Amino acid sequence: MQLLRLFAACIILSFTLAHPARAVTLLRDPDIEYALKQLASPVLQAAGLSASRMNILVIDDRSLNAFVIDQDSIFIHSGLLLKMTSPQMLQAVLAHEAAHIANGHLVRRPINFRNARTAASLGLALAAIAGAATGNAQAAAGIAAGSQGTAQRLFFAHNRSEESSADNAAISYMVRAGIDPHGAVEVMDLFRGQEALSAARRDPYASTHPLSADRIRVLQRLAEPYKGRFTPSNTDLYWFARAKGKLSAFQRNPKWTLTRAGESGFADVRAMREAIAYHRQSDLRKSLAAMDRALAARPNDPFYHELRGQILMESRQFAPATAAYARAVNAAPRNALILGSYGRALLTQGDTAKALDVLERARSRDGRDMRVMRDLAAAHAKSGNAGLASVVTAERYALIGRLDDAVIHANRASGLLPRGSGGWQRAQDVLQAAKVAQR
Repeated sequence: MQLLRLFAACIILSFTLAHPARAVTLLRDPDIEYALKQLASPVLQAAGLSASRMNILVIDDRSLNAFVIDQDSIFIHSGLLLKMTSPQMLQAVLAHEAAHIANGHLVRRPINFRNARTAASLGLALAAIAGAATGNAQAAAGIAAGSQGTAQRLFFAHNRSEESSADNAAISYMVRAGIDPHGAVEVMDLFRGQEALSAARRDPYASTHPLSADRIRVLQRLAEPYKGRFTPSNTDLYWFARAKGKLSAFQRNPKWTLTRAGESGFADVRAMREAIAYHRQSDLRKSLAAMDRALAARPNDPFYHELRGQILMESRQFAPATAAYARAVNAAPRNALILGSYGRALLTQGDTAKALDVLERARSRDGRDMRVMRDLAAAHAKSGNAGLASVVTAERYALIGRLDDAVIHANRASGLLPRGSGGWQRAQDVLQAAKVAQR
């Protein structure tokens, strides 16, 4: 059966609700994340935030939502991204979330996702993502670090005064960046009537971002003076078409994609979308031919080389996939997701020593990629270091909230590694985090 997975890596977060268990999947794709960062950069700079440090991450959920839980990450649902019809709509959402960060609205939610020191603290951040993704602060209860009270205290929905403040700031950021602020009004139009719906039928955005007719009227008034003053740049149009085009090509029916592949007007984006559609139809010849067209237009594009590698890898063409990933790494040597895919391909080729080096580099740049951690454990095991394999496995289980499994592997690592070594100490960190979480 054809693999329909979109991205090179994902984190799956299980969480408990009054209803049966659900999962939140964090989609990771280097191309889409780069495109979103390009679109976010002008508004982030206008907000006085570091564009290089900010992560724009996509959650695989068809409902409409976007939120922040820390200073360094903005989360957006795939459903909201696919619903957008212009770059300024997406930039309005990003500007609004940036305003929550710049205006200090996260003081009550002191989670530092990137700087978490232990498995438990990072697990709590992931738990809060689950709560935010559903618009339910209590959804985080009982997962990751295992503390209902702590998880619920770490995330609160924005109140109306915060929303008003963020709206005003977002409009000013967009104007300062030369972006049409009517994008914010167009976003609000997506949510008209949400407050009249029951909580079960309401999009999560309406729960995490209180809506009202007054709020929409204020946004219209703020945006009106700039009507017709700004037009989207070709760069913004391109990266919006690329992010949305790639996401939709993987998530919609291939026939749908093939009939609409050229709607953006960018030839390489059309070829990329066709390549994905043909790949999902298991037509490797047509898929690679389409990738050749995309690469002819942008021969040094690391993300097109990475996509070619993914297509070949999922078609079990391991040697050419490895070569494609190597070209992607040469073009983007610091991209953690591309490094992770390259390390995985090297493992299929039996080059364990090089795979270890590449996977360690990937993990040092981005510790959220569970597939990298699984591959890193496999590489340590193949190289004969069962202790380090157990450490990495323990850390991976801790990060997804499977603390009993984490303890088993941490204890195994403690018995295999020299006492006091770096790996042994990491195993003790997992054991200590589990002990604290289970109190």
